[in-house]
Amino acid sequence: MDAKSIGVMIAKLRRRQKWTQAELARRLDVTDKAVSRWESGQGFPDITLFPRLAETFGVTIDYLMMGEKKGIVIAGNMLLDIIKTVNVYPSVGMLANTLSISHAVGGCAPNTAINLAKIDSTIPVSVIGRLGTDDNGRFIISELQRNGVGVSKIVFSDRTPTSFSDVISVPSGERTFFHHKGANAEFCPADVDISALNCDLFHIGYLLLLDRFDEADPKYGTVMARFLHDLQKAGIKTSIDTVSDGAADYQKVVIPALQYCNYVIINELECCAIWSLEPHHPDGSLNRDNLRLAMERTVDAGVQDRVIVHSKQASFIMDSKKNFTEGPSLRIPKEEIRGSVGAGDAFCAGCLYGISNSYSDKQLLEFASAAAACNLFAANSVDGMKNKHEILKMEEKYGRLSI
Repeated sequence: MDAKSIGVMIAKLRRRQKWTQAELARRLDVTDKAVSRWESGQGFPDITLFPRLAETFGVTIDYLMMGEKKGIVIAGNMLLDIIKTVNVYPSVGMLANTLSISHAVGGCAPNTAINLAKIDSTIPVSVIGRLGTDDNGRFIISELQRNGVGVSKIVFSDRTPTSFSDVISVPSGERTFFHHKGANAEFCPADVDISALNCDLFHIGYLLLLDRFDEADPKYGTVMARFLHDLQKAGIKTSIDTVSDGAADYQKVVIPALQYCNYVIINELECCAIWSLEPHHPDGSLNRDNLRLAMERTVDAGVQDRVIVHSKQASFIMDSKKNFTEGPSLRIPKEEIRGSVGAGDAFCAGCLYGISNSYSDKQLLEFASAAAACNLFAANSVDGMKNKHEILKMEEKYGRLSI
């Protein structure tokens, strides 16, 4: 950090304490002219003064020299997943046996934030969303705090319950959701104080399940588009994902937001749905031509850095210059798979980690796909996640599929 940056930090910390330059000088046994030179960037405190400066302000030396480490904010859906594993998904009127029942956090904000905190606990991660004042909401708060995720900016509804989903999972990993929107339907831009955010990157999801953000806006197309514009205006990079909903109007809700996105992290169904393209061939295999065309159109719609798409077989990146990169998924034995609830959020967490660490496109896909694979080892959305060192070793253990 240079003299000017340190001077700005000293001035910030002094004003926080409501001290004059003369008062700080007295506490440090220096002249007020010395403090003035520091704060204007015209001078530099002697290195021996840093421990005393840090003690005076009640911060660490690292904080004094480097400032508070900016982190990642994850906003959006927050809900309780009630996970029921059944022996088979029944047809209408038929019976299936419930093998187990468990409760876990669900939704973009808790899933992605907890996974990211597990990947690297040194990254400041916090969530913003809306919960009810009920047991389900308290469970979610407890799980976030237990995993080191910041919860101070969560808002509460005293009239609407916490959102929840009944998640019906079969042993092969396929799952079906029965969802109640609850307090998520009330979450809106007024719940987010952009001026108070201390982050480099703001990720929000899921579009199509955030009623207030999905509403029309006369200038920007949607409320979400206006919100993302305001985040970028504040110097914060933006990232979105969506929900897979075959009945949703992707073009109406998603396209207006794209020009205010630095990153879009979605699956192949969602990416193709934006442009009314079929993601798969009749035999079920991935239609790579359609997927690439959909990614190109997404870039053309204004995404400023990367479009990132994941599928079971492989994941893909297209940057703003339409450079295209693809990478195969890990080869996880079927007998080790316990579920796939939240695999997309685990992939997203891996992407956000890669983005924050300036990974190349190839590195990012390898890391994010391995993070997603971790999710397969647990029945819920977060218990399978490993730390960054273990994730990096997974390719050596399992290898990758052929594409």
